[in-house]
Formats: sequence, structure tokens, C-alpha cells
Amino acid sequence: MPRDFQTESLSHDPIHGYIPFISRSGLPKGEVAEQDIIDHPWVQRMRHIHQLQTAWWVFPSAEHMRFQHILGAMHLGSRVLEHWYESLASVCSNVPSRAYVESLVRMAALLHDVGHGPFGHFFDDHYLDQFGVTHEDIGAHIIQNVLGDLLRGIRRNPNGKIGRLEELDPQQVAWLIRRPRGGAGDEGHPDWLRKLRSLFSGIYTVDNMDFVLRDAYMSGYNTKAFDISRLLHYSFFTSAGLTIHSRGLPALINFIETRANLFRTIYFHRTVRSLDLAIEDVFAETMQHLFVGNPLEHLDEYLGFNESTFLVDVQRWATNADPELAKLGKQWRAILHRDTGWKMAAERTMNFHSAQSEQMTIFSEPTLVERRLRTKLPAELRDIPLKFDVAKHYHRPSGRLPAGGQNYLLEQPTSQPIELNDDELFRTLPISFLIFRVYAQDHTHDAEILRALNACLGGVVDTKTNM
Repeated sequence: MPRDFQTESLSHDPIHGYIPFISRSGLPKGEVAEQDIIDHPWVQRMRHIHQLQTAWWVFPSAEHMRFQHILGAMHLGSRVLEHWYESLASVCSNVPSRAYVESLVRMAALLHDVGHGPFGHFFDDHYLDQFGVTHEDIGAHIIQNVLGDLLRGIRRNPNGKIGRLEELDPQQVAWLIRRPRGGAGDEGHPDWLRKLRSLFSGIYTVDNMDFVLRDAYMSGYNTKAFDISRLLHYSFFTSAGLTIHSRGLPALINFIETRANLFRTIYFHRTVRSLDLAIEDVFAETMQHLFVGNPLEHLDEYLGFNESTFLVDVQRWATNADPELAKLGKQWRAILHRDTGWKMAAERTMNFHSAQSEQMTIFSEPTLVERRLRTKLPAELRDIPLKFDVAKHYHRPSGRLPAGGQNYLLEQPTSQPIELNDDELFRTLPISFLIFRVYAQDHTHDAEILRALNACLGGVVDTKTNM
């Protein structure tokens, strides 16, 4: 069937080229366009939350927002279904039409970040955690209770029309965007939907494939990053789940290694982590003045709460008549000028090839490292202000993932898929790596701090610091 150019519009993107979407023009009355979701205030809010949390203060070109990322993820939803829908339909019964599955995946990809607050995952850890919710929980609530009627009205995507008896289910969209937790919440879903979850919670997803390409390009790290075409070409669904042929495994390993290198060099950069430490010092007190309560209970206020409003408000405080606000404002002004007050004095990076080795390391108890390090410092330095930072990234899962998140490997057409974790080449990848850093208020005592860190870890004494 020829494309309907009357209902299709294109968005320019530096990563994927043109991103097609269904616009309002030319649609039958009462039908909802993808543009109606894209232009909704909850989605447009993503224009005001940086993709790279605080790293954009360190990498000048990486100023992209989550809005560009979610459009890219939506586009990848179509690309993966182009390659993988036929295999999904062949191994699962009662699979809806390709147009339904594609629209479902496109909307889940577009909306997977809709619940994020200022500074992304930092906001989860330093604010939402007190309420026992994540941005995914908030996003799922918005999808079902705010955007649900619009989602039900979607009848087409750029590659096809949904069947007359089909209607997009917001509950399925909401379920896809949430990480598998096991238990009753992951039960009762059709097999085809459980397999689709690997597109959002597996090793390579529409989310992380886009952000690896996008963040690498926008930061200047790498203009191509990994071979996504080869990765998609050699992937398909089997009765076990999302599977990759052995010919595509090197491309997957390259993707995993590239993603890990982005964490090392961009997301976990020493100055990025220093900014996080400085913000952490003032965040709880700041939030008492900007937003109070669980966002799920204050959705209207949360809709207008983003990084743009946050940063404008805190900058104005520096001249406030209230001494408490003025003090906070001056602290934020220093942070925004990249004067965090913390300089890296020493660091140690470790790779772990088993979950047990990670648990057994001294780094699993940072407070213990701090106590030991201070005892190794000269007496006159034992009480100097220090910050201890642990940044951890997982290359691959150490065990089986629940509810469709597992990935598989097929070596020959006649063989049975095996779990990726059972493959020898895949097992050569570390399970995780950890960067442990010590920050001081200046570089005066870097040599002593590094010497003390090496001594308490049993390492070789070295007077050189890692700058």
C-alpha cells in the first residue's frame, strides 16, 4: 500500500535522518494523530529536561533534551518491528496486527520518560525515592489516567492502519515502560506482550540504542558509536524470547562496550560526579521550597515543574531578602558557574566478572573505605572535609531477568536458543565496573589522599594523582 503523504509529517534528526509521524492534517474526524500525543503538554515538557542530567555542564555540545531522545526511541520502535514482527508472529499465538504492535511500541517508546523530573535519574534517587515511586510509576499513571483516551483513538502509524476491531490499550503501553520486578504485576499478560518487553528492559532496547547513538554523537565522543543495522538484522524472536544470531554477537558486544565507555567517559566523568555531589548537598533543602509531596498526588504542579523552571527559580534566590533562600541561591549560583567546591583527589576503577566478587569488595561499603582511609592519613589531615563517590555500571545481567527481559543466542538454525549469559564470548564481558573517587576541597593534599587510599586497599603506593 502506498504511503499516505497527506497524513504523514517528517521531523529532522541528526541521528536517524527523517523521523516520520502521523500529523493531524487529513485524518478522519475523531481519529487521534501521533502528533496529538507528541504535542501534548506532558510530552512537550520533555523539551525542558536535559538528556544528560548534569553532563551538559561539562560537555558543551551535549545540550540535547529528552524530547529529541524520545522521538528517536519512537522511530527505533518502527525500525525494530520492521525486522522483528514477522518472527514474533511466527512464535506467538494471537499476535495483533503489525500496525497495532508497531503503534503500541512507538507510543511506549515516546512516553517511556514522561514521568521524569528535573535532572532525570538524580531526581528519582534524591526525591522520588522517599515516596517509594520512580519516574516509571509516574509515567505509567500519566499514560493510563491522562493520555489513555488519546492513545485509544490512535488508528495508524506511518507504516500501516490498526485493524477495525483493534484499539490501543494504555495499560499495555504503561506495562511496557516499567522495569520487570517479578511477582503478580508481571503475570497475566499475553506471551507476545511479554516478549515485547525486551524492547524496553533487555540488554539492547529502543531506549538505550537511541541514547548510545545520540549521547555519543552530541557529546563528540563518537559520530557512529555502534553498528545498529547489523544488530537489528541479526536479531529476531524465537519461542524463548528476543534472540540474536551468533553472526550478530560481535555487534552486540561492541554496543555493550560502547555503552560502558560512555558511562566511564561521559556520565561518570569526574567533574560530572563533582556536580552531582554539590547538587546533592543542597537538593533536599531546595525541594522544600520548590515542590512538596508525591508528584502522583500533585500532577498539575508536576506538569509545570521541570529543569527550566527549577534553574530559573534557584538563580533568583541569591538576591532574596530571606537569608535562607539567599544562602541557597548563592550555593546554586556557584554550582551553575561550575564551582562545585569539590576537586577529585584520587580514584580507583575496578571491573567485576562475577556478582560475588562485587559483593565481596571493600567498595560495597563506602563508609568502611572512608574510615580506613582517614586512619591512613597523617594525623593533621584526618578530619579534613572529603567526599566519597561510588559510580557503578552494569555491562550485562549476572542472572536471569524476569518477564520477557532475557536475551538469547542462536548459533545454528537447527540448534536451540541459549541464554546469552551461557555464551563463552558474552561471558568474557565484565558483569559490572565501579569507579571509586575521593574528592577534597582543593588539590593541596592529593598525594597524601592517594597514598592513604592505596594503603587501605593494599595497593601500590603512588604519589601521582588522577586528575
